[in-house]
Amino acid sequence: MMQRMTYPKVSIIIVNWNGFEDTIECLESLKKITYSNYEVIVVDNGSEGNDVQVLKERFGDYIHIIRNDKNYGFAGGANIGMRYVLSNSAADYILLLNNDTVVDPEFLTEMVRVAEADPVIGIVGAKIYYYDNPNQLQLVWGKIDLWRGELFPTLKLVKVVIEKIRGVELDKGQYDHTKEADWVTGCCFLIKEQVLKSIGLLDEGYFCYGEDPDYCLRAKRAGYKIVYVPKAKVWHKGEQSSKKVSGFSRYFGERNRFRFMRKHATRWQYRCFLIYFFGFRFWLAIGYYLIYLHSLNVLAGLFHGVKDGLFNSEASAKLYRRD
Repeated sequence: MMQRMTYPKVSIIIVNWNGFEDTIECLESLKKITYSNYEVIVVDNGSEGNDVQVLKERFGDYIHIIRNDKNYGFAGGANIGMRYVLSNSAADYILLLNNDTVVDPEFLTEMVRVAEADPVIGIVGAKIYYYDNPNQLQLVWGKIDLWRGELFPTLKLVKVVIEKIRGVELDKGQYDHTKEADWVTGCCFLIKEQVLKSIGLLDEGYFCYGEDPDYCLRAKRAGYKIVYVPKAKVWHKGEQSSKKVSGFSRYFGERNRFRFMRKHATRWQYRCFLIYFFGFRFWLAIGYYLIYLHSLNVLAGLFHGVKDGLFNSEASAKLYRRD
């Protein structure tokens, strides 16, 4: 166990976009953590209101705020924060934390404890619960399948659909083992400084969604381990920013699936992915959004995302980014 006052320094980066209420709750939970050696950088991604003023008045010197001139997406905003840390702080770790989260007091201690145990561990992730149902699992670890273009976040696609319709998956200890994984969610993402220096920053081309498995795969190919830590607990509201624009998450989710595959799949893997996607997954998604969600806006996001992803286009991106 790490000794007090010898904890490695952690720079926590939170990206805020028109969501100061969520950011306040996140910061209040961070103030209660047991880990002693950390700093907090809030990157405001061009919020339209008085988010920066409110956060400065409430938290003062507890946070350092970087104010962007526009919304650079999660990847771009996080990179701006990481560049600041690399230039201005002697941090051993950088933690990317979504602003719509609430953390357990021991979460960072547990993550760093595991990361420090093995020099080959490069990225560490947490156990993520739903904020509104504190014992319901949202995400734990993910598996990458380059033959089908699936990034299974704990549960496989069909199981996710069934559970959304029929019920939930509660935490009964089924994911209580520390595990090496293909990827962990960027919702709570601890990165060793040496990984940043080795493979660089997040791919800003994703804007949001998909940059976390992309980064994990890049790290694995550079020789680092990705590890899930079940004792690190975080409660996540989910898509608080993306809900502000109808179809936002579906557009970027599908567009970025194709981006991920173009970057990382072999020619034969990409061809198999296209057959699987248009032979099965695409139609399953259409049925789910029409029959269960009854949402034409989400369906439009799906179509626009698939079109832009397939043809490597930005035709609809400005519509969903609200440039």
